[in-house]
Amino acid sequence: MPGMQQQTIRANGVRINAWVGGAGDPVVLLHGYPQTAQMWRKVAPSLLNRFTVVCPDLRGYGDSDKPRDGYDKRSMASDIMGMMIALGFERFALVGHDRGARVSHRLAMDYPDAVKNLTVLDIVPTHTVFRDAGKDLAAAYWHWFFFQVPDLPEIMLANSAEPFLRNMFRALCFRQDAIEEPMFAEYLRAFTLPGTIRAGLEDYRAAATVDIADDERDLGKKLSCPVLAIWGEQGKMHTLFDVLATWREKATDVRGHALPCGHFIPEEAPGELLRDLIPFLDQGR
Repeated sequence: MPGMQQQTIRANGVRINAWVGGAGDPVVLLHGYPQTAQMWRKVAPSLLNRFTVVCPDLRGYGDSDKPRDGYDKRSMASDIMGMMIALGFERFALVGHDRGARVSHRLAMDYPDAVKNLTVLDIVPTHTVFRDAGKDLAAAYWHWFFFQVPDLPEIMLANSAEPFLRNMFRALCFRQDAIEEPMFAEYLRAFTLPGTIRAGLEDYRAAATVDIADDERDLGKKLSCPVLAIWGEQGKMHTLFDVLATWREKATDVRGHALPCGHFIPEEAPGELLRDLIPFLDQGR
């Protein structure tokens, strides 16, 4: 992460590993599964001359703590809010990919005064996924449902970590050279740290239980902050959903479009993403 310093920050009872750099208004970049903050390595350096950029490993991922519980998005959002307060920031922009976008959505719901604007990458809202789940979505996102089984996924993933990760990246990347072999090795290192596999599974299990219950209680609420939704034209969301329509159910000010890539947008299409992201972030400065 050129130009950024690695820090350990205690927030909400856990230690968060984060990369921090730059100067100016703060922007938080949250990674998805099965990755770490390193997924922003092609994006964060281009933001440092305009913003203070914070790239944490979410609870349970990378080099952050991996407690037994707390993988509901409300708790994970509280981690990020506490981290930013510890860094001296009470208001910031949020950019999230995959699981990080789900944490970002919940954070914007629970702390509306803290979030200037929200960017969500290659997701539709969690409640929408389960509400509209059909055979095509179940086939495309099979892991969402396999991960709900108790115990068995832990055993199978622990005994096939490398082929599992390679399959995930190969299946969801359109640009197959987007994740370089040294970066894959780093993801594999983080994925095989004690507790990481279990934590990632608990993240998905919380989505189908606690997160759904929280989302249903908030069905009448809409985000007031501006929302930028970006997704991969070669990814599953593009074929399964009208992505903008799903976010317009959840927010009053939504814009966005697809980019020519697969699921891992910050690694497959960093330049294209930055062309959309920087003007959007500038509007909130």
